Amino acid sequence: MEAKDRIKILKGMIGKDAKDLFSNYALAMEYHSAGDLKEAQKILEYVIKTDEKYLAAYYQLGKLFEQQKKNDKAIEIYKKGAVIAQSQNNFKTLGEINEALWLIDDED
Repeated sequence: MEAKDRIKILKGMIGKDAKDLFSNYALAMEYHSAGDLKEAQKILEYVIKTDEKYLAAYYQLGKLFEQQKKNDKAIEIYKKGAVIAQSQNNFKTLGEINEALWLIDDED
């Protein structure tokens, strides 16, 4: 199955329940895989706005900002995600976010 087919399926699912954040997140990842970073970013921002504790969206949005050479925005998102990861005792994701922050800092 191609990305465009998965996108169509996910859009259908979201059409039935716009607040299905998992399907929105999955759709953002499909757009990212297809190279549509702007659409992926828009959807991830929607996920975070709808549920500010949807931790996975922070890491992926930070990565999107990095790909677009928007490191200041990436750092801001990563830091917000780190606070949430800490509050959720999600040390795996916290470690991934801290590594991403370290790598950005290492580039500068």
